Amino acid sequence: MVVPGTSLNLPSMRVWLSEGQPRWLSALEELVRCESPSGDWEALRACASIAEAWFGREAGLSDSQLVIDQNVPSLRMRSKQSQGEPVLLLGHLDTVWEKGAFQPLFEDAGARVQGPGVFDMKGGAVVALAALAGLRESGVALGPLTLLLTGDEEVGSSTSRALIEAEARRHRAVLVLEPPVGDLVKVARKGTGGYDVTVYGRAAHAGLEPDKGINAVVEIAPLVAQIAALARPELGTTVSPTVLRGGTRTNVIPAMAHLEIDVRFSSAAEADRIEMEIRRLGVSHPGARLEIKGGANRPPFEPQLSTSLFGLARRVAAELGWAGLDGAAVGGGSDGNFTAALGIPTLDGMGIVGGNAHAEGEWALTDSLPDRAALLAGCILGIWGGQLT
Repeated sequence: MVVPGTSLNLPSMRVWLSEGQPRWLSALEELVRCESPSGDWEALRACASIAEAWFGREAGLSDSQLVIDQNVPSLRMRSKQSQGEPVLLLGHLDTVWEKGAFQPLFEDAGARVQGPGVFDMKGGAVVALAALAGLRESGVALGPLTLLLTGDEEVGSSTSRALIEAEARRHRAVLVLEPPVGDLVKVARKGTGGYDVTVYGRAAHAGLEPDKGINAVVEIAPLVAQIAALARPELGTTVSPTVLRGGTRTNVIPAMAHLEIDVRFSSAAEADRIEMEIRRLGVSHPGARLEIKGGANRPPFEPQLSTSLFGLARRVAAELGWAGLDGAAVGGGSDGNFTAALGIPTLDGMGIVGGNAHAEGEWALTDSLPDRAALLAGCILGIWGGQLT
């Protein structure tokens, strides 16, 4: 792959990145040791400050701003160049781990490291750091680029979504720093949604006057099966009743029952169908009241939005001597869903290889870091050079 006016030997960069491994692992350890659970705004600000220092020092990104919206901090850093197609590197700094929940806090076992968020997705931030440092070391003048690391992705990005979408509209393409599936990039993601279904009945003594009550549990029970039947696995749609609560005491007719539902869908049409069907639900007792809240919160990332970037990534992988680079469609959502839904080319899963996301023993493979950084660097360079088709 040759970008007009730019000469870069990606395999040589890969060697340089490998030789600099202690530096990247130092950055990763510092970020992981700065625990940053969603909702802990001070911790997230501290983590953003660490990232800002590393990207300024190693990658030369000096135009930085900590954007605060409803206490949610997002780190935005830009290059000051204007030549080439603009690229958005998108990630997050919040984790699902409460402070002290992951022990030991950081462990380096040589081949792999463990810690809260090391895989999802502070490792991805360090992949971006190494990629930009590699381009800088190779004498490549940075083209137009924005790094955006948000602080509420793990809780749905309800606050940062507007910022993400505004930034995405300024760019030709988006590369998402979430972890890959094995070493596969993510070329599509399901949309996600959730509903809360509540039935209000009337309490009464279960032994003395049950007929004076309206049993909310009895009213909600048939709805559970109706809701589950809305799934269409053959179309990539899952509808899962997950949490059911009802009643207070054995001898009291329950006055309220509550059901939580997880929804995943591969197309906007399926999201619309589920919305319509759930809103049609009803209860049988005329005195009961049904309340439905929620809906889709992440649009689907449909595969046609990754086609051009995936082709570029495969060409970069070939130049690096990889046997091949494959893509995966996954059920979980990311902030890439928002950018793809805007019609902006998006490729996800550009981060570090590892496993056990959100689970005990979350880990990342250290030797994957130079490979993923070289892949990311080549994709960035290709976008700058207008190689998207």
